[in-house]
Amino acid sequence: MVDVLKFTRAIDALSDVFGFIAKWLVLLACLVSAGNATIRYLFNYSSNGWLEIQWYMFAGIVFFGAAQTLRLNEHVRVDLLYSAVSDRARLWIDIIGLCIFLLPAMTYLTYMTFPFFLNSWNSQEVSSNAGGLILWPVKLVLPLGFGLLLLQGVAELAKRIAALAGVVKIDTHYEAPLQ
Repeated sequence: MVDVLKFTRAIDALSDVFGFIAKWLVLLACLVSAGNATIRYLFNYSSNGWLEIQWYMFAGIVFFGAAQTLRLNEHVRVDLLYSAVSDRARLWIDIIGLCIFLLPAMTYLTYMTFPFFLNSWNSQEVSSNAGGLILWPVKLVLPLGFGLLLLQGVAELAKRIAALAGVVKIDTHYEAPLQ
């Protein structure tokens, strides 16, 4: 179990790295967006490349931040039972949800998006928009993001099993966002 927990810490560290990248992409996307708007209105100049790079950054924000969000237990969940049950029951709900929903879905999506990226890479696909960018970098974000979420899901599953065995303590408290 100790080796498994070392593995989960390594996955957590990887999610931290990509979460850090996602945080900085938020700032960068805002700066590019503001710069693009400023240039468009002041100099009557625009480029599809600037718009596309924003889309690339938005993809990075979502896909690179997803694993970190799962790690921090900040993901959206349907809270019909979760807040009304014991910590042990919450661990079981998490385990069942990870095994039935998250892990199979992320495995399938990683498997399905890798050829999508590879085809773009091999053909050096370029956007059909005038001034558009190459497309393989943003298509790489898909299998990479799904793969990161899959790895983090495996780590979370291992941590919850360890918590049920009494090896670690996990805070299962979840506070629904204000609406």
